[in-house]
Amino acid sequence: MHPRLRFLAFFATVLLAGRLHAVVVPAPLFTDNAVLQRDKPVPVWGTADAGEKVSVAFAGQTLATTADASGRWRVDLAPLPANAEPAELVIKGTNTITLANILVGEVWLASGQSNMEWVVKNTNDAALDIPASARFPLIRHIQIAKKVAESPLSTASGAWKVAGPATTGDFSAAAYFFALDVHAILNVPVGIINSSWGGTPVESWINPAAYQSIPTEAAAVNERWTKTLAAYPEAKIKHEAALATWKAEQAAAKAANQPFTKTAPRAPAGPGHQNTPAGLNNGMIAPLAPYALRGALWYQGESNASRASEYNALFSAMITGWRAQFAQGDFPFYWVQLANFKANGLDGTEWAFLREAQTRTLSLPATGQAVITDLGDVNDIHPRNKKDVGRRLARVALARTYGQSVIDSGPVFAKAERDGTGFRVSFTETKSGLRAPLNTLSGFELAGDDKVFKPAAAVIEGATVLVTSTEVPAPAAVRYAWRNAPVGGLFNNQGLPAVPFRSDTW
Repeated sequence: MHPRLRFLAFFATVLLAGRLHAVVVPAPLFTDNAVLQRDKPVPVWGTADAGEKVSVAFAGQTLATTADASGRWRVDLAPLPANAEPAELVIKGTNTITLANILVGEVWLASGQSNMEWVVKNTNDAALDIPASARFPLIRHIQIAKKVAESPLSTASGAWKVAGPATTGDFSAAAYFFALDVHAILNVPVGIINSSWGGTPVESWINPAAYQSIPTEAAAVNERWTKTLAAYPEAKIKHEAALATWKAEQAAAKAANQPFTKTAPRAPAGPGHQNTPAGLNNGMIAPLAPYALRGALWYQGESNASRASEYNALFSAMITGWRAQFAQGDFPFYWVQLANFKANGLDGTEWAFLREAQTRTLSLPATGQAVITDLGDVNDIHPRNKKDVGRRLARVALARTYGQSVIDSGPVFAKAERDGTGFRVSFTETKSGLRAPLNTLSGFELAGDDKVFKPAAAVIEGATVLVTSTEVPAPAAVRYAWRNAPVGGLFNNQGLPAVPFRSDTW
């Protein structure tokens, strides 16, 4: 090549490299089809060259700023009214980014493990609900790519999708059905940010700084993880051997034209695993802040059921930590209580104690829970009826966040008093009355001082339930739906189940 041509080529490369380096990049939640939160300041942020001038224009507002020494920039749009008419959001630096089809409405962050991750196409009525979603283009969903990180990240992967037959099947089912009811009642766009990962414990989702508020539980989490990492090299060797055996068996079955249904051995936890304490917060929550939200939805607990005694502290720290990360005050945080599932035995109680830990977390402000002990599949940890799950979450949000006249809870235990040879149980949240739609008040148990619980008879008497048992003539405690897979018979007239409870502290 002629020296002059070589120089020109080199010069062009330098210019291109410099231009690429200077490209303004918005934060990951700013893509086409996004929903912005109404009636709150809306942060818009991203990266550029240090000192680069950046402007953001949307809905008649134009704001300018300069990227700091680290290349970070941010502007805050003034609160916007709901708007279902698609608009453009334009970000300018040395380059121009035009985001299309942007709406303004209600935005909810949905997170948790596999039951939140569970998609619409795998639910009971998918054949009906997916085609019907063509009527709801104002519902949007973004799936955040799975990522574990040792420290908080500033970027993540995902793209907003418009609800419709080609997309809705891959939306979080619980979150989508929640959005359907919120959209129908409020008549505004609804955006769901889905950042979930199956099989993960709550400790993976906690903000690293939030661990400082729970030193005892943090020490227990750290001790377990330290042991896991120490055991990993040997566990990895064993896994590789088991995997090799599994592959050989699979190949032999294929060669013999025989079916092979044996599942592959699961890889052990170790460095970079999704169970890393704070690892999912770092990789999948931190990059989303401070996107303007109305609130958060949570569907998790199965992976922590064997350690229910520490769940309330861990879960509370997670909620408080998220609120600090997003810096929008005590935004609403609503969750799904564990369903009825056999776990390690139908009559076991570890899931009951986890449910209790979830209920105790209601002591935090602006919280609520959807009870679904009547919606589970005792033989499947992933109940397919996510429509009613989403609807119960929507009831909570509509009543507590949006001020709608909606009953959002079944009966809640208030007190239990000795009445003859039984207990008379009183409740709060009884505006809709007490009801036994199964024609029997199953699920009640009594125990004497021996702490051995026996099934008990129960009858509704006004706003109370009288619980008795011939096997327990001198009861000391009463419990309701206190099993892994309870068959609870107490509801209200809205069809909402009573919250599981116990009067003892044994």
